[in-house]
Amino acid sequence: ILIPALQTSDSESVDLEDDLEESACLTESKMNENKPGDSQNLACVFCRKNDDCPNKYGEKKTKEKWNLTVHYYCLLMSSGIWQRGKEEEGVYGFLIEDIRKEVNRASKLVVSKGPLMIEILHLKFFSDLGIFVQAINAGVFFFRCTICSNSDIFQKEMLRMGIHIPEKDASWELEENAYQELLQHHERCDVRRCRCKEGRDYNAPDSKWEIKRCQCCGSSGTHLACSSLRSWEQNWECLECRGIIYNSGEFQKAKKHVLPNSNNVGITDCLLEESSPKLPRQSPGSQSKDLLRQGSKFRRNVSTLLIELGFQIKKKTKRLYINKANIWTSALDAFRNRNFNPSYAIEVAYVIENDNFGSEHPGSKQEFLSLLMQHLENSSLFEGSLSKNLSLNSQALKENLYYEAGKMLAISLVHGGPSPGFFSKTLFNCLVYGPENTQPILDDVSDFDVAQIIIRINTATTVADLKSVINECYNYLELIGCLRLITTLSDKYMLVKDILVYHVIQRVQAPFESFKQGLKTLGVLEKIQAYPEAFCSILCYKPESLSAKILSDLFTVHTLPDVKALGFWNSYLQAVEDGKSTTTMEDILIFATGCSSIPPAGFKPTPSIECLHVDFPVGNKCNNCLAIPITNTYKEFQENMDFTIRNTLKLEKEESSHYIGH
Repeated sequence: ILIPALQTSDSESVDLEDDLEESACLTESKMNENKPGDSQNLACVFCRKNDDCPNKYGEKKTKEKWNLTVHYYCLLMSSGIWQRGKEEEGVYGFLIEDIRKEVNRASKLVVSKGPLMIEILHLKFFSDLGIFVQAINAGVFFFRCTICSNSDIFQKEMLRMGIHIPEKDASWELEENAYQELLQHHERCDVRRCRCKEGRDYNAPDSKWEIKRCQCCGSSGTHLACSSLRSWEQNWECLECRGIIYNSGEFQKAKKHVLPNSNNVGITDCLLEESSPKLPRQSPGSQSKDLLRQGSKFRRNVSTLLIELGFQIKKKTKRLYINKANIWTSALDAFRNRNFNPSYAIEVAYVIENDNFGSEHPGSKQEFLSLLMQHLENSSLFEGSLSKNLSLNSQALKENLYYEAGKMLAISLVHGGPSPGFFSKTLFNCLVYGPENTQPILDDVSDFDVAQIIIRINTATTVADLKSVINECYNYLELIGCLRLITTLSDKYMLVKDILVYHVIQRVQAPFESFKQGLKTLGVLEKIQAYPEAFCSILCYKPESLSAKILSDLFTVHTLPDVKALGFWNSYLQAVEDGKSTTTMEDILIFATGCSSIPPAGFKPTPSIECLHVDFPVGNKCNNCLAIPITNTYKEFQENMDFTIRNTLKLEKEESSHYIGH
């Protein structure tokens, strides 16, 4: 092995090979002075030093069988020896007999300044700038420039300068039990409200109390039940990661779900039952009850999704001036204003029409959105009784009102408003899976005459009866393009299907496309398409009925409580639930917050209770705060609560009857 020349202090170029040969003048008898079993005090047969410093001399190896101790780097720097064996033979491939021959050869050399040169070698190559220490610890796989992290060019230059780079793994990789902390999983539920009675640290695999870690950071977790996850395989991200992902611009549009091929499904099944692409087929009544039982789970899941969409809302506030007597026109004017941005925080101010003084007072955002959703549900933009589809209103289409309706719905969901709850499953499926993959049912037809035609065709028992019905409806069927040749009785099913598709879907194609564009506001439609099962519960079904426990848990104590008054409050809730009061649970919630149900995204701020020395309760809808009176008896408490809530809501309904009627 050739070593480059050293520059001595007197600028004399010294041949390192000759100096190493001179410095290695050890005799065979010197080798025999080493005693087995005392490896720490044994001297290297080349440099005659006892030092055991791997960074400076390399690993010190002792072969007790041969009574031989060497430093690894002394072996490398010896001029007359090379590796003839395998890595596991001798000392790193240097055979014992070759080492002895090199020692014998060195013993015949004249020693002049050998020890001095050995020392020069070890300060020069092994200590300069700590590079050698870095090379020893990092090895060939991790040794690189500390500034630019280059390894190829850097290692070639270090080898040229005489720095030895051992072909081994890094020292930190060879430590026993290295990186054990990385194998420790985060096992704690970090959601805001953990439902597990055993505590946040409880983890039961293969159950609803199994802890699922955030798929992005892995440093936050949740019980499956606490985030309404149905299986461990379902993806979950913590709120912090969701905010980062959404704000990074990498939020991709969700792919549309495709319904299974339903060509073989009988038309009678489509007519008589609401079929769902995701849920097992069952009657509408049983579906509703099933969703009510699972309502809290769906709401919690939807709440998380809407909170994620809420990350778009900026701190900048936009004030909307709303006339409660004409909520629809006020909302249209506000949302169509060129300065309005749906991502701005909304602040509501109520104004009075034809008020020359221009007075205004603070309003509740959630109350405004609740009133707006009530108006939409009863507007001419939708048709149907409970489950509604889009109607065909040429004037509304001309004024772009379908787009505005979709935009209002999206804004309401993201900004904490109530859920619509009046979509038909057909309208919902069209939004999620596409009109081409949706089959309407008879309940979707609100036109009595059209429904009668469909029923007569579907109940025909002979081909003659069927042709007779078609002849009577010839003009209508020709107008809508549904005339078809009838040869068998089973042809009636395809005819009914064509009529349903035309009347419910094709007829309102333009309103649907406009409504869908509005629903894309703030990314709401994309979220619905990504999580249809979750959003179905708030778009197609009304919220579950309120109970005494739900309201009791909803309202928190805002100030130091009066124990008696709080006891009266809990008793009052129970009396309302039992029907022993003239008010309802919804009345209490409207009185305090302006909403008749809990919004999917939750209330902000959280509803609270105050106990005050007042004669009657006071509802502050802007702050969702309910002040209850401190009375001497429960009877007095209930009478004051019933009287105030009942009459306040009655007065508000009378004031708003004008815009509801229109």
